[in-house]
Amino acid sequence: MSRRCELTGKGPMVGNNVSHANNKTKRRFLPNLNDVSLMSEALGRTFSLKVSASALRTVDHRGGLDSYLLSTRDGELSDTALKIKRDVQKAVATA
Repeated sequence: MSRRCELTGKGPMVGNNVSHANNKTKRRFLPNLNDVSLMSEALGRTFSLKVSASALRTVDHRGGLDSYLLSTRDGELSDTALKIKRDVQKAVATA
């Protein structure tokens, strides 16, 4: 199980712990991931995703999962989010 956001693709970063004596040791900065169920209005079903807290705030700000996916470029989305986006686009086109 990777520690990666399924909407944005945000993952761990590496850096250093720096002591008072300026000693440096490697460390990892992990994203703040939460298991959430997001509702798709166009598809009428929920999706269980591992989403970072910042992505969750962005989804709320843009007005839900469907509008977030439709307004985001494909290059910024992960593979899971791209599959959901294609399904939403088909549902919106037929409606």
